[in-house]
Amino acid sequence: MSTVAAILKHKGYQVSTVDPTARVADVVSLLADRRIGAVLVMDRAEQMLGIVSERDIVRALAANGAATLDMTAGQLMTRAVQVAHPGTTTDQAMQMMTAGRFRHLPVTDRDTLIGLISIGDVVKARITQQDAAVESLTAYVAGSA
Repeated sequence: MSTVAAILKHKGYQVSTVDPTARVADVVSLLADRRIGAVLVMDRAEQMLGIVSERDIVRALAANGAATLDMTAGQLMTRAVQVAHPGTTTDQAMQMMTAGRFRHLPVTDRDTLIGLISIGDVVKARITQQDAAVESLTAYVAGSA
């Protein structure tokens, strides 16, 4: 069974972060420039305070209009962030994301941030896992015919 550690090993450990005082307009630029869907909000001591996703920004725009762009990441972020660990399976990560209705999951190891995975990363890992199972079964059936 595939784990979050395997996803990170393939994807990499790069995580985009912002300070809680960063303007939402700057967060939007960062998301667009890096072609990502979320950034983590970290304090000076490298502690995770929250996450700002595209969904957070869209909801704030619907509620506040253009004034959203002058808000800070700290004002907009989701504070109750669920995290995964290296040993979390892809199935467990997918269940967390589905139940919580979010698409990005920070990964910590002993309370230290080591990565961030998306639902796309999890789906890709699951498809790879299923492809390998199909190939194995096909080889088994072909060999026993």
